[in-house]
Amino acid sequence: MIGLHRNTVEVVEHHPGWADLAASACQDIQRVAGDLFAGLQHVGSTAVPDLPAKPIIDIAAGICTPDVVPELLELMPTIGYLYCGDGTNGGHLFVKESSPDVRTIHVHVVEHNGTQWRNYLLFRNLLRQDPDIRRQYAALKQELGERFCDDRPSYTASKHDFIWGILEARVSQSQSKPSEG
Repeated sequence: MIGLHRNTVEVVEHHPGWADLAASACQDIQRVAGDLFAGLQHVGSTAVPDLPAKPIIDIAAGICTPDVVPELLELMPTIGYLYCGDGTNGGHLFVKESSPDVRTIHVHVVEHNGTQWRNYLLFRNLLRQDPDIRRQYAALKQELGERFCDDRPSYTASKHDFIWGILEARVSQSQSKPSEG
């Protein structure tokens, strides 16, 4: 139900149990490092019902200041997370594995209410609310998953234009609406 070998891609049908796994992971993180996070959110395709996804849970973990990262480097391994570095735009990445190189959870530590935090939530919410965007994204993911089955970086990079196009269109729409007064 969950887990994928590092650097491989397999897009599978949505599993309703993913939400419970994400909630459990968030509880574990909250228990160990809760005061360091301003918010924890299940994001990515596994957070969207009826959307095929790579079977890896993504969690956006919002921090108020980067000063807490050294403490996270000590705390997150106590609950089984490996630190994979700072991907800058994607934040500091912690991963949980079910066995060596089989990833089950990605925790993206980003600035709470910063641009990346807002983008994670906005894209997830748009996919949940708009069946047309969800269908387009599902088709893209399936096609890219087949093309890049052993090349996750290329799979991820190839989704970039679609994701940013959707996000930019939504931001433009919200900025062009007349203010209510």
